[in-house]
Amino acid sequence: MAKVVIALGGNALGNSANEQLTKAELAAKSIADLISAGHQVVIAHGNGPQVGQIRLAFEKFDAAEPEKIMPFPECTAMSQGYIGYHLQQAIDEELVSRGFQNIPVISMLTQVVVDPNDPAFSNPTKPIGGYYSEAEAKKIMAESHDVYKEDAGRGWRRVVASPKPVDIYEKVSLKTLVEAGQVVIACGGGGIPVEYKGTRYQGVEAVIDKDFAAAKMAALIDADIFIILTAVDHVFVNFGQENQKALIEENVSTMQNYITENQFAPGSMLPKVEAAINFAESKKGRKAIIASLEKATEAIAGTSGTVIVN
Repeated sequence: MAKVVIALGGNALGNSANEQLTKAELAAKSIADLISAGHQVVIAHGNGPQVGQIRLAFEKFDAAEPEKIMPFPECTAMSQGYIGYHLQQAIDEELVSRGFQNIPVISMLTQVVVDPNDPAFSNPTKPIGGYYSEAEAKKIMAESHDVYKEDAGRGWRRVVASPKPVDIYEKVSLKTLVEAGQVVIACGGGGIPVEYKGTRYQGVEAVIDKDFAAAKMAALIDADIFIILTAVDHVFVNFGQENQKALIEENVSTMQNYITENQFAPGSMLPKVEAAINFAESKKGRKAIIASLEKATEAIAGTSGTVIVN
């Protein structure tokens, strides 16, 4: 059987704590199906809606004193904690109900190392937090190093960089847990972004794409399969057009050609395809799959999803 890393989207986990708990239970069934089939599973998850809610809550609470607003790396750590808690509970309960009482499930805070010279830092694009008027945003920018941009006519929002992951700080602990046969939940929300400064690693105001972080984790633990679970059964070309076509199995070169043709939407399918390519070409024999959450087992079996190989 295979060592599998699953990247689970944050939007698949709902917009409130109660909704998230319910959706985590649904995700746990698909994850437990893979474990029941004998696969070793490691899970990464997104945190898009959740970390935004955390940041917004602090912005509203400390609106009169912006310097007291919780830094973004800490907000990411908080989201890792409570999303991991829900997934850990749900997966453990599902495994126990199937008679797998001896498979431990653990969620771990994960720091992901980024390069301070990553070009993303010179062009922050990832919106976070609440909306402000142009005057409010410009006042904040004048009093800080933060960058705000107008967001689709809805107001001004802070934007931060989205650098690529370089390494995982806790990789030794991660590998130890995986080798011990535990189900590990890690790299939540792309990980807490850190960079090396002076004598230690420090948090960075940034957002790492969870699919890229999960692909890096999959390579570091020498996974066989990296699967990105999303809202569709396949990746499509000419999506939404009369001649749209589902991709079943493609090689890296073909997928790169499709990227050149702008077949995949930025901020949606494009980063998923790029992350899948990164993993597939990282070592001979590895394959990446993009599939729907409900058909994770079928995707591993080769009857659903889009498979990308080198």
